[in-house]
This record gives sequence, C-alpha cells and structure tokens, in this order.
Amino acid sequence: MAIERRRIIFSGRVQGVGFRAAASGIARGFDVAGHVRNLPDGDVEVVAEAESDELDRFVAAVAEDMADFVRDVVATPLAPGAPPSRGFHIVP
Repeated sequence: MAIERRRIIFSGRVQGVGFRAAASGIARGFDVAGHVRNLPDGDVEVVAEAESDELDRFVAAVAEDMADFVRDVVATPLAPGAPPSRGFHIVP
C-alpha cells in the first residue's frame, strides 16, 4: 500500500489543553511519522505520513481522544516526503 502524507487542521478550543502532547502520545501507537504544532490562529496542525488506513485510524484516534475540544477537522493531501519522515515530533 502507498504512503500518504496529509496536513490535518484541528480547530476548536485546541490550544492550551494538552492537544500536542496527546497527539504525540497517540502517534506512538501507530506506524505514523510527522509533527504537531500550534498555529497562530488558534488551530493545531498535524502533518502526518503513513499508509492510508493507518493514517485514517491515527486521525480518528486523535479526534476521538480530544473530542471535547475539537470543533472541526480538515485534512488536505500533501505529496509524500522524499525521504519519508521519521518519528513523530511536537514542533514548538
């Protein structure tokens, strides 16, 4: 199966609630690489790379875990990295 990379924007009350730490912790349970960071507009951005099904499950797990704070989730496909990303990181 092909590797996909997506930019996922989580909006709502997603900053200051441990969102980045939660996403990073959840990523450890999946075969996913990428990063999570706060955006200046109050949203949180996840850029993640994995097989399509794994990526779907990861995004769903983050959305479910943080459901009390997430109002909307918008995913945009990106070209896979060359070389592919390794690990999952919190970007300050």
